Amino acid sequence: MLGAIVRFIVSAIVLLVVSYLVPGLQIAGFAGALIAALVIAGLGWVIELAFGKNKVTRMHRGIIGFVTSAVIIYISQFIVPSAIHVSILGALLASLVIGIVDSIVPTELK
Repeated sequence: MLGAIVRFIVSAIVLLVVSYLVPGLQIAGFAGALIAALVIAGLGWVIELAFGKNKVTRMHRGIIGFVTSAVIIYISQFIVPSAIHVSILGALLASLVIGIVDSIVPTELK
């Protein structure tokens, strides 16, 4: 349980930082980042259930994981429009930056 809380907080902070770096991505404060992180994680979980975890993650499938992450970020704005607003280019850039950050700063406790 503590690991999940830490993961969401770290993910929300990463989203906030990425929103300052990436044009086309706007997050509505820390509360909005937490909501967006929750929605993005939920959508990611559904995609992993549908296609298999090793087929869609950024670390395992390269471009497929990158595009899947961008689509998840883009779709999340329609689920919580008050928390996140992103363009297609913004989703692609955010996916790239988040992938780089995830490879350096883990968002999971091991």
